[in-house]
Amino acid sequence: MYKRQLETLSFSPSPDFERLSTIIQISAGGLTGNGEDVTYDALDHIALADAGTPHDLTGPETVGEFCELIGKTDLFPAPPQVETSRQYRRWAFESAALDLALKQNSTDLSSHLGRPMLPLNFVASMRLAPFEGSSSIEPLMAKLERYPTLRFKLDAATDWDDGLLAALQETGAVDSFDLKGQYSGTVVDVETDPDLYQRLAERFPEAWLEDPDLTDETRVVLEPYWDRVTWDAPIHSIGDIEALEHKPRVINIKPSRLGGVESLFNAYDYCETNGIGAYGGGQWELGVGRDQIQYLASIFHPDTPNDTAPRGYNDAEPGPGLPVSPMEVPDLGFGLPK
Repeated sequence: MYKRQLETLSFSPSPDFERLSTIIQISAGGLTGNGEDVTYDALDHIALADAGTPHDLTGPETVGEFCELIGKTDLFPAPPQVETSRQYRRWAFESAALDLALKQNSTDLSSHLGRPMLPLNFVASMRLAPFEGSSSIEPLMAKLERYPTLRFKLDAATDWDDGLLAALQETGAVDSFDLKGQYSGTVVDVETDPDLYQRLAERFPEAWLEDPDLTDETRVVLEPYWDRVTWDAPIHSIGDIEALEHKPRVINIKPSRLGGVESLFNAYDYCETNGIGAYGGGQWELGVGRDQIQYLASIFHPDTPNDTAPRGYNDAEPGPGLPVSPMEVPDLGFGLPK
């Protein structure tokens, strides 16, 4: 008999942002598998908590059968605020089932796949401004002061002037820029600015340029730098990778965006077969979801600039004693510890 339990987590990294997530626990035979629903809309988490555990999860005997059932089940008691949230919640249930199945077989994912867990390279992802306010290098410097080897993935903004760019260059700590050009109608939207793309590409010749908005003007700017253009928000399936205008050198593979166990591992296989590298990305996980994306990154793409930093780096002033990159990933993601 399968039993489902829920736990809602919350975190407020700033006065203008509260993050909710829901831990999904699936139990059978005295063992429990864990996953995390990283849906961004608070109303979806509240509706799930209010609905309790209405789904009948009995019947499946394998992970494949369980995932097939989840794929046929509407996991939202009310329609989600954003349709892509369905993939996030599906991943939460299916990752919990995978975790449980590995525990039932007294193993872990690394051993099962024959892929060792290697020290994980990570970057800290951050904005240089509140959602209402001007950009400043000070938030980045506050983190570098305590962790001088920390590297960053930065959300680009149109108010970055030459002085700020020069200061960022001086740090030598930026691995990638998220241009936020693939979002519309969200709090993280960034106005398309071909000049900003040009300045970033020229001033930071080693940095990745993630998710540009593709227009006639930006295509001209990006043409000499296509080998550094990467993608995140548009990638929900292998079909999305195949549909890209240019074959990328690397892409951001987020398990929750792929939406399910089979979809995720098919994407890993596709990238490996087609010579496309990968790096992992976070979704403001507050619980086991962060452990799981670190675990997956450590066995599939440990050496790339994974946006999977330990949660403490989300604080404006990270506390002492955090792991530094490359880090030994705790064996907490999938299955029993080795």
